[in-house]
Amino acid sequence: MERAYLSDRGKVRQHNEDSVGVFENNIGILAIVADGMGGHLAGDVASQMTISTFESLWNEVESIKGPKDAEIWFRDKVAEVNKVVYEHSLENPECQGMGTTVVGAIVTSSFATIGHIGDSRCYLLNNSGYKQVTQDHSLVNELVKSGQISREDAEHHPRKNVLLRALGTEQTVEIDVTTIEFEENDVLLLCSDGLSNKVADELMEKELLNNNNLSNTASTLVQMANDHGGEDNITLVVIKKTANDELGEKPC
Repeated sequence: MERAYLSDRGKVRQHNEDSVGVFENNIGILAIVADGMGGHLAGDVASQMTISTFESLWNEVESIKGPKDAEIWFRDKVAEVNKVVYEHSLENPECQGMGTTVVGAIVTSSFATIGHIGDSRCYLLNNSGYKQVTQDHSLVNELVKSGQISREDAEHHPRKNVLLRALGTEQTVEIDVTTIEFEENDVLLLCSDGLSNKVADELMEKELLNNNNLSNTASTLVQMANDHGGEDNITLVVIKKTANDELGEKPC
């Protein structure tokens, strides 16, 4: 399993409120991207706490025997992470109202389980093409789904950044979870909206197809977002299934 990850402040923001982590154990890889929000530096706190708490929980997991276990793990553990972030915001006035998006993947040798909250995204490149796996929890996406605006209108909508769901902003939160097959040469891309808002899907697909070095791919995608304005922080994880990969347990 090849992997690369990168987080960049961008060209406009004074601080990087994104955080990223990729953690491996005998089960497989847990990759997490978190895009923080809140008052002065509070977004940093929310995203960093999210990554570090997920890391601790992943280090404690004993067994995931298949997709069902992975999905249950995500739902259970996101509740614990949400509690940590939410209670910190209550106990520290400077962090009041902070929160973060989350997109994560549990990747084994035969499947990938994706969990997300907010508008950070997961994409999959495989033999069928390039597609977005997640659906944004945003006002604009709901308007698109209901047919009130087109996808083209959504790209420039003035309320594009309004989220309907985030981790740490309320006492409880719901995570969307799905499992996909992950086969040889398949590629997963997890990213914050600093990438997806600036680089078209076709350009992301082209870069993932044309570059065999994942570190170079990550750097190029970040540069593309910066070249298109770089108004936001940019964070991504790229994971590729390689031949004869024995990482993780196979599903039952």
